[in-house]
Amino acid sequence: MQHNTNPFGISITTQDIIDTIGFLDSWEERYKYIIDLGKDLLPMAEEKKTDDKLVRGCQSQVWMDYHIDDGIFYFDVDSDAFIVKGLLGVVLAAYNGKRSSEILDFDIDAYFDELALLKHLSPTRGNGIRAMVQRVKDTVTGLN
Repeated sequence: MQHNTNPFGISITTQDIIDTIGFLDSWEERYKYIIDLGKDLLPMAEEKKTDDKLVRGCQSQVWMDYHIDDGIFYFDVDSDAFIVKGLLGVVLAAYNGKRSSEILDFDIDAYFDELALLKHLSPTRGNGIRAMVQRVKDTVTGLN
């Protein structure tokens, strides 16, 4: 079976995102960058967009699936909102293409703080990004 492999966490790293966000002067430019990141996500197949793959707690519809290859997690995600696709890219940069120990050891709060992301998102978007992170962690801990 062919699996999507998103570039996040592989060729687009957390450090790439931190560096680019830090280089941009305004939050308007940063939002545009985050939206552009979402364009790098490969689309999820429509038949995979099922209720069991919906991430609860997100304002927009967000689907998340995964596969494991040789102990490495690869996430397949999609959303019906452009900004949320970009936020999924931000999250996947931390988790995609990583082993469970790397996922669980990654300090996502420090990463978000470095991006100053949560203070510039609406409360509902902030809750949504936390729900995405929780889904990844629940997926990984459920298999250990």
